[in-house]
Amino acid sequence: MDVLRLTNQEFNNRLHSHIRKIYGEEAALQVVEKILNIFSDLQPIKEHDANLETWDQSDIYLITYGNSILSGSDKPLEVLHQFLIKYLKGIVSTVHILPFFPYSSDDGFAVIDYNQVNSELGDWNDIKNISQQFNLMVDLVINHISSESKWFKQFLNSEKPGCGYFVTADEKDDLSMVVRPRSSNLLQAVETKNGVKNVWCTFSHDQVDLNFSNPDVLIEFIKILSFYMRQGIRVIRLDAIAFLWKQIGTNCINLTETHEIVKVFRLIVERYFPRALFVTETNIPNIENLKYFGNSNEAHIIYNFSLPPLLLHAMWASTSEHLVRWSMSLPPAPTNCTYLNFTASHDGIGLRPVEGILSDDMTDALVTGMQTFGGQVTTRAITDAGERPYEINITWMDAMKGTIDGEDNYQLERFLCSQTIMLGLEGIPAFYIHSLLAGENDYESFAATNHKRAINRGQWDFDEVNQMLSDYTSKSCKIFHDLKRLISIRSKQAAFHPNATQFTLHLGASLFGFWRQSMDREQSIFAIHNVTNIEQPLSLSNINLICTDAWVDLIAWDTVDLSTEMITLQPYQCLWITNKS
Repeated sequence: MDVLRLTNQEFNNRLHSHIRKIYGEEAALQVVEKILNIFSDLQPIKEHDANLETWDQSDIYLITYGNSILSGSDKPLEVLHQFLIKYLKGIVSTVHILPFFPYSSDDGFAVIDYNQVNSELGDWNDIKNISQQFNLMVDLVINHISSESKWFKQFLNSEKPGCGYFVTADEKDDLSMVVRPRSSNLLQAVETKNGVKNVWCTFSHDQVDLNFSNPDVLIEFIKILSFYMRQGIRVIRLDAIAFLWKQIGTNCINLTETHEIVKVFRLIVERYFPRALFVTETNIPNIENLKYFGNSNEAHIIYNFSLPPLLLHAMWASTSEHLVRWSMSLPPAPTNCTYLNFTASHDGIGLRPVEGILSDDMTDALVTGMQTFGGQVTTRAITDAGERPYEINITWMDAMKGTIDGEDNYQLERFLCSQTIMLGLEGIPAFYIHSLLAGENDYESFAATNHKRAINRGQWDFDEVNQMLSDYTSKSCKIFHDLKRLISIRSKQAAFHPNATQFTLHLGASLFGFWRQSMDREQSIFAIHNVTNIEQPLSLSNINLICTDAWVDLIAWDTVDLSTEMITLQPYQCLWITNKS
C-alpha cells in the first residue's frame, strides 16, 4: 500500500493536508499533533513486514447480533462463539457482530459507552476469543451517541468536554434541504443548565448527532478507533457516515468534510494497522455511494446497497431488466477496494439506493407486494413535504414467498437462486444470520416492540438451532447446507476473486447472467440464473463457450455438451459454467 512507503514527514504532510481541508490552516498543526500522540507508542509498519493480502474468493462475511443465539444463562457471546466454531469454521472468514456496547435504544445503535462491552452479552475477552479465530468486523457508530451517554449528560450540565460535542440549531435556521432517513422531527428541544437548546437528531431523539466541526470530537473517535484496533478488530464499519458533517443551508449529507474525515481514518489505519479495513455504511443512491471509494483513499469496501432491492424486484417481478441495467453500469472497484454484496441485513431492504433505477410506481408496487408476504414499510420525510418508502421490513426468506402473481411453491428455489447470484458477483458476499438459517418474519417481536425492524431480528435457542440443522426435512437445514456447499465451491474458484473481471451477459429478461474471469486470465465462469418460475431456454451460442476447452457446471457438476445448441434451465436453476475447476 502506498502509505507504507511514506517517510514520517510525507505521512505527516498528507495527514496535515486532510485536516487543513476540514478545520483550516490555523487549527491543523495542533490537531495533527494530537493525532500523532495517540499512536506515539507504535512504530509505522514497514512494507516488507506487512501481510497485505486483503481478501480473496474464500472470504465470506456473517452479519449477526451478539445475542442472535442464546443458551440458558450462558453469555450470548460465548454461545455465538460455540455456534461459529461448530457450524462456520472454514466457511465464514469475517464475523460482523452488530453493536455490542451498552446502549439505550435501536438495538445497540444508540451507544452509551464505546469502550465497554454490554455486560448482558459478555466482555472484551469474549470478543478477543472470537477475533482469534475469525476476522472481526465492528461498528463505529460515529454520527450520533445515546442521550444517556456521559458526553450528553455533560452537555446538559454545560460541563467539559461534552458541552461542545453536539450539534445545535435554531428553529429559524433554514433546514429545508436536509436529507432525512426518518420522519421524526430533526430538532429536539432539551433543557440545559444554560437554557433550552435544540439538538440535532438525524435518526431518533435518543440518538443525538455529534459535532465534528469541533476537532476534539474527531480526536475522541480516533482514540476509540485506536482502542478497537488494539483489541484485535480488523474491520471497522463506519455507521451512518454520510450524515456526519452538518452545514446549515445544505442537504447535510455526503459533504466534502465527511469524505475528508474518512480519508483521515484510512490514512492513519494503513500507517499503523495496515491489515485493517474500513467499510462505509451509506444507504443512499448508488452514484453517491460509489464516491466513498474516493481515489482508493476512502473506504476499502462499500456496501452494494442497490443489490438487495434490485435483486428482490427481479425475483418478484420475474424480470432481470433493471438488475441487468444496473450491473452494466456498475464500475469495477478501484485498486485496493471492493464491494460488499448482501441481500438481507439487520435493517430493512433499503429503497433509496434504487432511486433513479426503479420508478416510484415500480417501488410502490414492490412495497405492496412485500406487504402481502407479511412485510412492513418504513418511511422517511422528504424536503418538499410528505413521505416516501425508505425500507421494506421483512426477512429475505419471507420476501421469497412468491412473485407479482402471489405465493407459489418455489420459495426455497427462489431463495437459493437469489443467494447464488449474490455469491457470484464481483465483491465479497455477506450473509445475515437470519438468511443463513432461513429465518422467517418474527411477528411476536414486532407486536411486542412496535418496532418494524424487529420483524427481521428474531433470536434462536442454541438447542433449537442444533435440532434445525440436523433435521434434513427442515427448511432451515436444507438452506443452510445448500449455502455451505455453494460457498465451498466458490472458495476454490479464482474467477470468483472479489476483484476478478466481470461483464454482464445479455440473455433476455428471464435470465440474469455475468461472466467472471480470474486475474491471471486462466479461469472463466459463466454464471447464469433463471429468475422466473417457468422453464427457460438458453442458447449456448449466446455465451460463446470456446470449443477447445472442456466446460463443467460447478453447481450440478455436469459436463456441458457443446454439441447441444440449446439447454433448458428449470425454474430458478443456476449454472456456474467454467473451463477450469
